[in-house]
Amino acid sequence: MPNLELGIDDAGRGPVMGPMILGGCLIKKSDQAELKELGVRDSKTLTPKRRAFLAEKIKEIAVSYKLIKIFPDEIDSQKETGVKLNEVEAIAAAKIIDVLNIGKEKLDVVLDCPSTNTVAWKDFLISRLKRVDNLEIESKHKADVTNVSVSAASVLAKEEREAEVRKIKEEYGNVGSGYPADPVTVEFLKENAIKLKDKGIFRKSWSTYQKYGGKVNQKTLF
Repeated sequence: MPNLELGIDDAGRGPVMGPMILGGCLIKKSDQAELKELGVRDSKTLTPKRRAFLAEKIKEIAVSYKLIKIFPDEIDSQKETGVKLNEVEAIAAAKIIDVLNIGKEKLDVVLDCPSTNTVAWKDFLISRLKRVDNLEIESKHKADVTNVSVSAASVLAKEEREAEVRKIKEEYGNVGSGYPADPVTVEFLKENAIKLKDKGIFRKSWSTYQKYGGKVNQKTLF
């Protein structure tokens, strides 16, 4: 049985602002109990203070970890060429696996699958990998709840996502969480969708942006 497990999860799939982060956390299975005892779990269930604390502990315990940032312009350009967000995530996950799969040792990989079709998504992911001979790959839903390695990746990804949102706030003021359901974010969009359209902070292919930015664009054109 492999001694190592690599968990992979995302943060920020749905926001209209800021990047999506994909995190990978490589741990020894013998360290799983310690991570669970510390309270490592799905990042959505943690307070910001606790998440920040656990992120540092995870980095200390992990064999290695990798974070990939996918910024709005890349998400938009991929969508324009017909690449779906699930595929963008699979490509990023493959990059993480390739970076952290550096030895000859067998490696278990567990991914929190973003697609309803876990088998097809896993097959697409595998097609993007440089090496598969030493991998056991499991793609499933709610992996951030059932596998502590994925929970750890979730914490690291969420912490990085929040750091990126703080950068935006430092530059442009209170933008809220960046999610379409956030009234603060919506208000910021209404006021700044066009003015800041070239700053790389908005996912302009999102319907929420087009609702507030596209209409203004049309009025400006005419």
